[in-house]
Amino acid sequence: MRVFHEILGPLDLPDRFERIVSLAPNVTDALFALGVGERVVGRSAFCHRPAEVLSLPVLASYTKIRTELLRSLRPDLVLLSTGVQREQALRLKEEGFPVYALPLPTSPYGILENLSTLGHLLDLEERATELAHTLAQRYARLRGRFQATVYFEMDLGGPITVGRGSYIAQALLHLGLRPLFLDVPQAYFTPDLEEVRRRRPDLFLYEPKPWGKNPWERARALAQERGWDFPVAATDGDELAHYGPLFFAFLEKVAERVAETLGQA
Repeated sequence: MRVFHEILGPLDLPDRFERIVSLAPNVTDALFALGVGERVVGRSAFCHRPAEVLSLPVLASYTKIRTELLRSLRPDLVLLSTGVQREQALRLKEEGFPVYALPLPTSPYGILENLSTLGHLLDLEERATELAHTLAQRYARLRGRFQATVYFEMDLGGPITVGRGSYIAQALLHLGLRPLFLDVPQAYFTPDLEEVRRRRPDLFLYEPKPWGKNPWERARALAQERGWDFPVAATDGDELAHYGPLFFAFLEKVAERVAETLGQA
């Protein structure tokens, strides 16, 4: 198979892939959703869904790769994302690995586009099309459910929020939750917490680190520490920040929690 990648350039890849290494959680999610999880032979430290992947060898963080262990697995395809993994993808290509990097989406429709791309690579066009269609229908049903402004914050070792150009901001806007900093021309950035107070959103939506305990209590404690008195909701961690097919189920769960918080259940 000969394909052209906008970052990696022309690629010569096998026509069929039997041993796949996924170094990005969104890709791992998509591979299992497409029914080829049994072909995955290695993962990154951040790939923890579905539970079956936890028994696979860990080959990388987002920025470091155990190259010799990767080589020993004899993969016929190594999948990553762009963004922070761009340099890793380029280096793996230079070292002779069969590599392909899926782009960081700028809207939830980009998640569906990535499914389509994987369907093309893996000769699963029909399966990918059907899955993308089902997810698109679920997403459409969430449109305009609320009319409110939201301050969204995720814990990435410190508070990070979203502005224009983020798939998270687009998804929230789709729900009818206008992101507080939609006027900022930056997808992800550290917020001015005093500016959050000044703008007074209708809702504080918090996403903790994965595996955090009592996320709603943590969100409420943060609001109290900052002197905020607006309503609070929380995800269970690494949900809106996850841009694989599971994102749409997580978004449905967010909608239910926001409805409960705003008294619209």
